[in-house]
Amino acid sequence: MATTDSRRAVALAVLLGTAGTLHFTVPKPFDALVPKWLPGGRRRWTHLSGVAEAACGLAVAVPRTRRLGALAAALLFVAVFPGNVKMALDYQRAGKPAVWRAVAWGRLPLQWPLVAWALRVRDSA
Repeated sequence: MATTDSRRAVALAVLLGTAGTLHFTVPKPFDALVPKWLPGGRRRWTHLSGVAEAACGLAVAVPRTRRLGALAAALLFVAVFPGNVKMALDYQRAGKPAVWRAVAWGRLPLQWPLVAWALRVRDSA
């Protein structure tokens, strides 16, 4: 029978794997999150971050590498936060529909529970 800790780890692995896959299957929304000041093309950063998410997901899925993978996931969630801020600001400036702006701003505080989730998985590994 699966424990709460293992279910939490599997759910995190699935989230990361799905997000990583989406960076390749539907890259355009992710391209828009990449700050202009980063060198190289936006698609390159979208693909690199997709690989990072998928790799973290795979590492979390494997009990032997779970602790390191979960720590990497927590760091990744912190690293992508500026892109989420950029999206919220871009939506505000562009006058996107109110619901889109609300979702973009609402995502920002949700990043920190993701970090906490990854750290809980790390600590329980």
